[in-house]
Amino acid sequence: MAVLGLGLGACSSSSHSSTSPTTVTTTGSSASTSTPTTAGAPAARPINHVFVINLENKDYASTWGPGSVARYLNGTLVPQGVLLTKYYAIGHVSLDNYIAEISGQSPNPSTQSDCIKYTEFVAHGTGAHQQALGQGCVYPSSVSTVANQLTAAHLTWHSYQESMGVPCRHPQIGTIDTTIAGVNHNRYVTRHNPFVYFHSIIDGGACVANVVDLSSLLVDLTSAATTPNLSFITPNLCNDAHDCSLAQADAFLQLWVPRILASPAYKAGGMLVITLDESDNDASACCNTPPSPNTPKPGGTGPGGGLIGALVLSPHAKVGATSAVPYNHYALLCSIENAFGLAHLGFAGAPGLTCFGNDIYR
Repeated sequence: MAVLGLGLGACSSSSHSSTSPTTVTTTGSSASTSTPTTAGAPAARPINHVFVINLENKDYASTWGPGSVARYLNGTLVPQGVLLTKYYAIGHVSLDNYIAEISGQSPNPSTQSDCIKYTEFVAHGTGAHQQALGQGCVYPSSVSTVANQLTAAHLTWHSYQESMGVPCRHPQIGTIDTTIAGVNHNRYVTRHNPFVYFHSIIDGGACVANVVDLSSLLVDLTSAATTPNLSFITPNLCNDAHDCSLAQADAFLQLWVPRILASPAYKAGGMLVITLDESDNDASACCNTPPSPNTPKPGGTGPGGGLIGALVLSPHAKVGATSAVPYNHYALLCSIENAFGLAHLGFAGAPGLTCFGNDIYR
């Protein structure tokens, strides 16, 4: 894979002005400043493979606090990277957060309810920041994702879904999503796989080729050439701590993260981000996110999905550091797009949003 440029600092796009620099404090390093940038800015650090792992439904203290049962995550991994102490989800419940991570689209009443019925998104125009106006689940082909951007840039991506089995598994349009009903801890759920909510992905062969079972990652990690530029990794309902304990999710990380960190792709310029979809019982927000045009309260009872935290690991990231710069899932998308020199989609390009900067990178 080609080495790609990573722009640093605050998000902006050709249609938006840059924000003022933000001073942050880190541990394990001196204070640093995040500076404005645009997508496609000259490379400051080469990031050519990004891995994202999403866990589920835990507040910041439960996951990262001193009493956390996630001992591998906190005892082994946190000292190796940068802990983002002000990283927020963008809404409730699950699906709207996952969709934000790959498209920059904000919640609507259907995605806020996890799309129990897998319906078409009925659009009636496009609003500010490329927001599709309307309601529904499966966005029209005109709505792009980072996967579409990567393909257009001749780069690669995979969504690795544990327990999915059949590639590109999703309900038929207009039917009930049966993965929501019942209790089965060892299972895949559609709502944690955002790629199947876009016609720009499911209508062609790209979905079957790229939305695959997690077991495929073992083979793909054997070389940098076979590792996608973007690997979006979703554990099943037990291993993501949704239905089982955070200790179970920690065991999943202890199995898979060493494989990622030992891979040629990671060693050659990779970045791993571990975060959660949303916080329990917290609808707070950050990051100057504009109001969603399709729902008055993205968090159900408030503006966001609460404080969740995130960890960034990379050969190019600081070690044993913390950052109190406010970030959210739109900022994660912005940061991924910066890594690959891509334009900013949706709210990832909204003014005032800060992307990963030199509070994180060495």
